[in-house]
Amino acid sequence: MAMNGIRDLSIIATPPARRVSIKTFVRQKDDLIIREAILREILRGGQVYYLHNDVASIENTAEKLTALVPEARVVIGHGQMRERELERVMSDFYHQRYNVLVCSTIIETGIDVPTANTIIIERADNFGLAQLHQLRGRVGRSHHQAYAYLLTPPPKLMTKDAKRRLEALESLDNLGAGFILATHDLEIRGAGELLGNEQSGQIESIGFSLYMELLDAAVKALKEGREPSLEEITHQQAEIELRVPALLPDDYLGDVNMRLSFYKRIAAAESKQELDELKVEIERKNKEKMKDELGDVLFSIVNIARFLDIDATEALEGTIKKFDKRFRYVEQNCDIEKTSLENLEKLWQNAKKAIARHGSVSRHRCCLVLTR
Repeated sequence: MAMNGIRDLSIIATPPARRVSIKTFVRQKDDLIIREAILREILRGGQVYYLHNDVASIENTAEKLTALVPEARVVIGHGQMRERELERVMSDFYHQRYNVLVCSTIIETGIDVPTANTIIIERADNFGLAQLHQLRGRVGRSHHQAYAYLLTPPPKLMTKDAKRRLEALESLDNLGAGFILATHDLEIRGAGELLGNEQSGQIESIGFSLYMELLDAAVKALKEGREPSLEEITHQQAEIELRVPALLPDDYLGDVNMRLSFYKRIAAAESKQELDELKVEIERKNKEKMKDELGDVLFSIVNIARFLDIDATEALEGTIKKFDKRFRYVEQNCDIEKTSLENLEKLWQNAKKAIARHGSVSRHRCCLVLTR
């Protein structure tokens, strides 16, 4: 009702100071992913929640994790434990005597461990959108980057609604996204009759977007003292066919739900200013995606360096020094602003050869080389 002006609405979207958004990944369950996620966290001195919401098999899961990641100190916590025992487990975890807590949904509320910044949720497809958002909020409670891994079975074993919930949660991982997630949840699950007594209305049969549009028009008419008319609403709509494709490319904005959300907002924009703001937001989303992908590439390169027993920092510093020498050579032997790209390339190649032979370069008629 607040969404259509029947009631007032206030949204708290400002996060606490220095908080960063939680990076969320939906992945099919895989031991390599689990091991990498746990190791990444404990190697930086952090802690991990591993949510296994089946008390009957939780001990078996903890044993498997201990075998998979022997570097971890694993402890179990769930609601069927004795109060004092559970209190001791949570205290030990808080004081970092353990760095992996295999737990049930008992951690959903009232838990604040600033050093726990990775959560792994088994069978995330069995949870509701609001519950997953609440569980994800158990991490990222400090200024450190936090990660949430939502593990699922093969796609064929998941329902259509479960896939939509997970896609929405993965795409909306920015701070203050709770209200948008709530609207996604409303669209997925449906709602009752907002202006009547029935608990199930027509929202499911006509779709969330059209329902909200009709409701908005009806409320606006009532506020103006007019009787709502369906004909008036349909006559206001106009369709212009330009026969020109106007789609956001998959490689520009990968998430299908995010694209659909932007299509709706573009269609509802009432001014050029709103369209400009949407354009900036789309570009920002694309940059965030590229930033995440670049981070994954850099992380993989560092892991390769470790595997080859090479210090990645020293390798990078060496490359920077070589670049600096080559650039100074080019700078000393020409006016960069007035030299063509072709000649700059030749000078760059000469610099590589000169440095390879002599180690450093300085200005000389023949473009070679002694230290200053």
